[in-house]
Amino acid sequence: MRLGLNLGFWGSERVDYVALAQEADRLGYHSIWTAEAWGSDAVTTLTWLASKTERVHVGTAIMQMPARTPANTAMTAATLDRLTGGRMILGLGVSDPRSSGCYCSCLWAKITLCAHP
Repeated sequence: MRLGLNLGFWGSERVDYVALAQEADRLGYHSIWTAEAWGSDAVTTLTWLASKTERVHVGTAIMQMPARTPANTAMTAATLDRLTGGRMILGLGVSDPRSSGCYCSCLWAKITLCAHP
């Protein structure tokens, strides 16, 4: 069995994710995960956490496909994988139409799915 720690996405309140990630690393957890929603980027947080840990894998849960081109997603994941010595786990998804549609200037607004909180 492998244990993972889901840190969610970076919200309006700062949480000491470094201390949690380092403890997970120390305890032998397999992975730590971050998500992205409403302007919170998963990769930036993972890069920061990976720089503060040694063994634990870092994963995106999820990188929103509508937010990036396929080439940008691949380059970002490959770069983080190389920087971490192979510890990157890539999770992709379409997200909620209200969230992902807003990345494209509220494209979904025409069908009443896009609503900013």
